Amino acid sequence: MKFRKLLSLKQWSHIFRSSWHYIVSPNVAMADKLLFTIPALLYWVLPDFMPFVPIDDIGVTMLLMGWFVTRMDRKYASLHSGR
Repeated sequence: MKFRKLLSLKQWSHIFRSSWHYIVSPNVAMADKLLFTIPALLYWVLPDFMPFVPIDDIGVTMLLMGWFVTRMDRKYASLHSGR
């Protein structure tokens, strides 16, 4: 994700809507769903660099969501264009 898009509210709105859509969609393979959910859950549960401060967890999850949505938009282009 480019820096300008990283600061765009429109881009983050797309990421939040699309990530949920891809997670609950029956057309997306379970392996692709787990590629996002497992690392995000592990990062939230395991101890990290700043314990008891959730800001770094949220930041990493948001960056992971951006990567996930970009990957799913490319892989499932027909699903993306149908919305």
